[in-house]
Amino acid sequence: MSYHEAPTIAASDAPRLEQDDRPTLRFVTCGSVDDGKSTLVGRLLYDSKTLLDDQLDALASESRTVGTTGGDFDFALLVDGLQAEREQGITIDVAYRFFATKLRRFIVADTPGHAQYTRNMATGASNADLAVVLVDARKGVITQTRRHSHILSLLGIRHVVLAVNKMDLIGFDGDRFAAITAEYLTMAGQLGISQVQCIPVVAPDGDNIVAASARMPWYAGPTVTAYLESVDVSGDVSQRPFRLPVQWVNRPHAEFRGFCGRIASGTVAIGETIAVQPSGRQTRIARILIPGGERDRAAAGESVTLTLTDEIDVSRGDVLTAGPAPQVSDQLAAHLVWFDDEAMVAGRRYLLKCGAASTGAVITTLKHRIAIDTMAHESAATLDANQIGYAHLSLDRPLVFEAYRDDRDMGSFILVDPISHRTAAAGMIDLSLRRATNIHWQRLAVDKPVRAQLKQQRPCVLWFTGLSGAGKSTIADLVDRRLAELGRHAALLDGDNLRHGINRDLGFSNADRAENVRRTAEIAALFVDAGMIALVALISPFRNERELARQRVEAGEFIEIHVATPLAECEHRDPKGLYRKARAGELPSFTGIDQPYEMPRAPEITIDTSEKCRPTRPASASSVISGTITICSGGSGRLPGPAIAQKSEAMPLRSQSP
Repeated sequence: MSYHEAPTIAASDAPRLEQDDRPTLRFVTCGSVDDGKSTLVGRLLYDSKTLLDDQLDALASESRTVGTTGGDFDFALLVDGLQAEREQGITIDVAYRFFATKLRRFIVADTPGHAQYTRNMATGASNADLAVVLVDARKGVITQTRRHSHILSLLGIRHVVLAVNKMDLIGFDGDRFAAITAEYLTMAGQLGISQVQCIPVVAPDGDNIVAASARMPWYAGPTVTAYLESVDVSGDVSQRPFRLPVQWVNRPHAEFRGFCGRIASGTVAIGETIAVQPSGRQTRIARILIPGGERDRAAAGESVTLTLTDEIDVSRGDVLTAGPAPQVSDQLAAHLVWFDDEAMVAGRRYLLKCGAASTGAVITTLKHRIAIDTMAHESAATLDANQIGYAHLSLDRPLVFEAYRDDRDMGSFILVDPISHRTAAAGMIDLSLRRATNIHWQRLAVDKPVRAQLKQQRPCVLWFTGLSGAGKSTIADLVDRRLAELGRHAALLDGDNLRHGINRDLGFSNADRAENVRRTAEIAALFVDAGMIALVALISPFRNERELARQRVEAGEFIEIHVATPLAECEHRDPKGLYRKARAGELPSFTGIDQPYEMPRAPEITIDTSEKCRPTRPASASSVISGTITICSGGSGRLPGPAIAQKSEAMPLRSQSP
């Protein structure tokens, strides 16, 4: 097969990409839907003679059958390979393509323009050095142009080609081009995008793509290809302090222990003193190994295995450093681009992954959300899919990081929903809040064991969860009464009662529900620390929030009791008339009707009160306390660990209670 003829580069000048040492530029194309991103990439592939004869034949055939150009080459088909993309004439997923010219090799990520696929655009731009932003000359700078440009700014991309496409549809009007570029340059300045090259193009015809356009004599700047070949995007990453996030501890046999990873910045040499973060322990480099053998020195971008002169503890997720120490903190401020269709909820737990390090994280506060059209900071309680905001995060353990503006590798992270395992957001670290070093636990002489010994009981949390009307409060009240009869020190935190006091400012949105559970869990943990038994009767519809409550106390101190009465039975009882109002549309966001309830996967106790208790064998509230429960014909379970109380008289449940 031979390469097709083109006027700019001979076929013999198109060797395999991996067989030469030309520098490589990674760039991303972005912009709104139908602005011509895929067409521009396809034209670049065509004019760079990357296409073989059979690919050209397939392009000609597909252009006639599924193309949108009236039988002419539809260059977008070279990139849009999904059936849905071809049917709709849009880009949905990120498509990576490779091509080369005499001066440079290129890896281009063609990204979708629809707002609902903003997460795909951010993914494609995350590793790019430059962005080509397309604008339809008829529409100018629109909301999606601003959204994508804002994401480029957050991702640290400072070189942008503004390709004003479809100039033929406005009669090659130079004044219109000037107005669009002026508007974009103003916005780019606000975003901190320092290098913008504006080029008028007609992507299908190749105007100003490879060759200068004779139809726009008023434009004297470079073509797209010429600019991509000459732009200098090299940074000073090799001049920055040495950083190597450890991805793998290589231990093939007892005589070798190596630490593998890709050098994020700086250089390292044999004999150099380094530190292991976050522990801060120091050692020296003994050997530097690469796939081809050993080296005396290695630099940023290289994947290496390092051995150390001392046997010290180094684990996956640690960072080997030299020079000024990186930041280490468990409290961060960061920009977030929200990906998940499930809205962000402050107080909800996520898994944060930064390089090879992973830790639990909670978004404590959303400071502001970006209004894309005006670029203003607006107050908000949550982020929906494709929205951008600035938040504070609290981590389970200290993270070694750099500010994203200084180091893209060590300053970026993703948030993963631990339940659905979906990527919830991409984050760019701005700064450390430094609370971890400013606030310390105050040691107290009288602690939880002392208080528990005084009360002669094992402190714990009995967490009753279930739908409204399931019987949580009734059962919890019976258990509380029996504990009082036994002389135990307990406190009942009922969801309705709390909303008259400490939670009176909260509504029933997902964010407010999460905060409701968080506050209640903190209060329950304080009771446990005081040596008491805390009973919580709360719908608490989300597993994530209940798991967060469990983690506020020690192992074995949280007993989840699922009052698993079916929805139909709860709605039949409807003791407060809430289901009737919800069905009538008078009570929005009601759990079980138009808001989900996530049942516990492995509760310590499950109770089904849908059947009346058997009068011949009355169940006792004390059986919950002593460790075995048989309250109604469908419910049974056993508490782990030692019993709270060993023996008590039976107290029948009221058979008519909900």
